[in-house]
Amino acid sequence: MVYRRFLCIKDAVACINDKVDLIAVILNFSLPQTTRGTDYVCKLKIIDESHPEIPVHVFAQEIDHLPFVAAVGDIIHLSRVVMRIHEGDVYAIFNKKFSSFALYDGKDVENFQPYQVLLRYEARKHDAMIIAGLRKWLASSHVIDEPNFSLLEEINEVGLVNLVCRVLHICKTTDDKWMAFIWDGTDAPPISIYKKPEDEEHNPLPLHFKPLPSSGHVLHTFPTVGTILRLIFDVECMPYILQLLKVCQWFKLFCVECKVHEGLWYGVFTSYSKIRDIPNVDILILERQSNYDCRSLGNLDRMPSWSCPWPSKITEMLYL
Repeated sequence: MVYRRFLCIKDAVACINDKVDLIAVILNFSLPQTTRGTDYVCKLKIIDESHPEIPVHVFAQEIDHLPFVAAVGDIIHLSRVVMRIHEGDVYAIFNKKFSSFALYDGKDVENFQPYQVLLRYEARKHDAMIIAGLRKWLASSHVIDEPNFSLLEEINEVGLVNLVCRVLHICKTTDDKWMAFIWDGTDAPPISIYKKPEDEEHNPLPLHFKPLPSSGHVLHTFPTVGTILRLIFDVECMPYILQLLKVCQWFKLFCVECKVHEGLWYGVFTSYSKIRDIPNVDILILERQSNYDCRSLGNLDRMPSWSCPWPSKITEMLYL
């Protein structure tokens, strides 16, 4: 097996069964999954100026040895990955025994220090020049195409949505599943409930789906405006998710299943869902925070936006 030190993707796809080094932009990535054995695997899609995207399958014995990608558009240096082909499709295999990687911010033009490295990784003198070139190309291209994100107030049916929300609290439910309380400052729409009044006496509707945090201190930290959505995690890789999630920070959530239980909205994070970190200066955060700040100014604005009839802000005086 030949080892080729550094190749662009265009040249690497012609080196089937060889070990190569690649430095490329991360176009997409999956959550870790367990293999049929005892290993973990995650899948990346990478791209550079020379070639369309190719998949990379990363295998590791420990989940901590997988790449924890902060955001789409970050840069990865893959060392000693093996190029393979299956039914005409070329991909790279990251071997847990001899491959290594380093992750770099895709936007920070000043920093050339990786934010995650595998122990076997060895930096080279000209890596910084390649990374700088990729950052420049990425800034001027349109290869990163994100979907639209919905506000909680725009949810109108059960199905998949993309959200930008702040994580308020993380805890375990009574059935031993992890749950996060998320919020974006808007009010989810009310749901029609079709139930006979006589049924309410024996089987009343719940006031909330899943228990609330037991600590009063936690509840006091929740915003007083906007729907707080419960997000249930139905995935195997919770240690990975828990390392990404941080309370009081904003995240992009992709392909979250919105569901209804007894008239209450909730979300489910599945193996098809994805989570991305997001900088605090992102326009999506600023818009949501600005909306919340405006609503927090007056008592009437704190009422749910779906309230009907909406109370008048004009004081009426009746003279007798």
